[in-house]
Amino acid sequence: MGVYIMTESAKQALSILRDPSQFKLYVVPIFAIIGYAYSKEIGKKNWNAVLAGLAFWGMDWFNEIWNSLVFHLTQYAPVWGAPGDTAFLLLIGLNIEITFMFAIAGLGFALALPEDKKTKILGIPNRIFIAISGSIFCVFIECLLNLANVLTWEYPWWGTSAPWLIFLIGYLSFFLVSFWVYDMESIKKKLITVGTIFGVDIIGLIVFGGILGWI
Repeated sequence: MGVYIMTESAKQALSILRDPSQFKLYVVPIFAIIGYAYSKEIGKKNWNAVLAGLAFWGMDWFNEIWNSLVFHLTQYAPVWGAPGDTAFLLLIGLNIEITFMFAIAGLGFALALPEDKKTKILGIPNRIFIAISGSIFCVFIECLLNLANVLTWEYPWWGTSAPWLIFLIGYLSFFLVSFWVYDMESIKKKLITVGTIFGVDIIGLIVFGGILGWI
């Protein structure tokens, strides 16, 4: 039990956590669009982009698991919460709309990469430039979502007063891992890396969610 009183935003998120009555039909066409985007690249055998996109998505799941554990251990609030209107709240800080966004965003950013990793943009290696600029853009979007009370921040060290943590932990790591996977020399290495990311995620969900019921 934590030393703080649970925040109202956390209570609100808990009240709709994995509540099937929240389901909305627009989830189906969004899922179809994501499936189409990935299947199109699979049809082209563009494994670099497909696996980089999945790595980006898997990294977000890892973040969402530890964020949920923060709430369980403190009983105060997650680092970020998603108490707003949603078609389905998967974890306390992750709704189905957000996870779909990360799934398609990872693929989109991978498709934007120049084939030659040595190409520079404004004198900066393109992978680094896109990772930094993409992370800054994502932090900006998060700030807008926070202003709309769709995404809540309850800790002073995570928010507009400390955006560098959101930049570094929340996004830059996603981009760097995703682009690292993209540039790996063999499909085998890519598959092992992406498989490891999702393996850790699945184990975390099973242990902390299914067995212990913490998240």
